[in-house]
Amino acid sequence: MLYYALVFLVVALIAGVLGFGGIAGASAGIAKILFTIFIILFLISLAMRLFRKA
Repeated sequence: MLYYALVFLVVALIAGVLGFGGIAGASAGIAKILFTIFIILFLISLAMRLFRKA
């Protein structure tokens, strides 16, 4: 999932440089959502691992 967030971030950066504002904004929004989901799932996984060992 982090891979897809980075892909959309790169697409947003390239689209922004080339002047495609709508595509850049949409790609950046998708990248933010995917990164947020990744962070939430990572924290849940980390908490589950810590509680399982205790």
